[in-house]
Amino acid sequence: MHDGAGYNDGAGYDLVIRGSAVLTPGGIGPAEVGVRNGSIAAVVPLGTGLAGERLLELAGDEVLLPGLVDTHVHVNEPGRTEWEGFASATRAAAAGGITTLIDMPLNSIPPTVTVDALETKRACAGPQAAVDVGFWGGAVPGNAADLRPLHDAGVFGFKCFLVHSGVDEFPHLEPAEMEAVLAELKTFDALLIVHAEDPGKIQPTPAGSRYAGFLASRPPEAENTAVGRVIDAARRTGARAHILHLSSAEALPLIRAAKDDGVRLTAETCPHYLTLTAEEIPDGATAFKCCPPIRGAANREQLWTGLADGTIDCIVSDHSPSTSDLKDLVRGDFGVAWGGVSSLQLGLALIWTEARSRGIPLERVLHWMSAAPAALAGLDRKGGIEPGKDADFAVFAPEETFTVDPASLQHRNPVTPYAGKQLTGVVRRTLLAGVDVDPAVPAGRLLRRGEA
Repeated sequence: MHDGAGYNDGAGYDLVIRGSAVLTPGGIGPAEVGVRNGSIAAVVPLGTGLAGERLLELAGDEVLLPGLVDTHVHVNEPGRTEWEGFASATRAAAAGGITTLIDMPLNSIPPTVTVDALETKRACAGPQAAVDVGFWGGAVPGNAADLRPLHDAGVFGFKCFLVHSGVDEFPHLEPAEMEAVLAELKTFDALLIVHAEDPGKIQPTPAGSRYAGFLASRPPEAENTAVGRVIDAARRTGARAHILHLSSAEALPLIRAAKDDGVRLTAETCPHYLTLTAEEIPDGATAFKCCPPIRGAANREQLWTGLADGTIDCIVSDHSPSTSDLKDLVRGDFGVAWGGVSSLQLGLALIWTEARSRGIPLERVLHWMSAAPAALAGLDRKGGIEPGKDADFAVFAPEETFTVDPASLQHRNPVTPYAGKQLTGVVRRTLLAGVDVDPAVPAGRLLRRGEA
């Protein structure tokens, strides 16, 4: 329990939250939280009697969590706003307890590969954001001169692909180009986040409705080889690299060894790789298609082990939506369907349902989904309930169950592989800077790297 500086100074708080279950750095237990000017000003023992203009008393079945941080979201606005947009994406985030998201640089037009494109995107997001929003920049062939200006303009790092990105306006880097980008980023200590699949190990996706055909076209070797290349380049340059959406558990020993050697490497995985298995995907069920693909049950177990031992650092959504027609839901042809899983609103419940069944405590889930992604992005004021951090919270009922209804999801297109699934854990309310999120009055801020 942290004492808040001056909590008994008589000045009072804008908001006081009291509950028998508050997740602080010391664990889950009874506490009072005092909020002033959008920041956490005090975390003190329950019964201290903090006075505030507003009081929120948690119900007996509720836990106060730090707001989740999702560093991997494709919002797609401007240019493909029919796929998603800042209004719908941030509403969905808030409904899932996410108070900060970082937008990926592609699937919008223009992609975020120049400062002008970043400003275009910020102008779109500003009036619509229901939660706090930051931006990744993109590293593509020919934009080396844009990297430092984008960094100075506040992007949180740079994304590249080692394989076709799915959209022609965001081309992938060859391994030598990636290493050159890492060397450049090292000069100002910026982060490169990498979609690591080797095109030389990937076959064209066969037409048809069989998931097995799609899965076989993107084997684990494609990820393993590319991860090895990222590690080698990070080792040679001394730059920071991050492996996105790890699906192949065979790459875990490479990542572990690199970390043990002092390579500046981190890795993430996603709810779909931790909750779904190839064996359960019906033929024609293109809502399950993503790249890299959802693999077998044994692979999923190894990913959970990689989280438990710290090889994988965090869990983020890789929310990559499209319109229903692009998912080819009617014909169910994996050869033409857009690859991407929409799970922005469901991530906490998905992971908690799975973790709970494995005896993993809620505190660990929040480390993976809040504190660790915040650390990855350098968001020092996010990811925990302690004095000095932003007063971003989710009120969570960890034992309440619900059934996923695509029509009730806030993201723009009601497509999800989780339709009909029963999940445990309900987000009852979400607070941003100490105020309940109201999608009708978007109060999210646009974040820049390094800002307090």
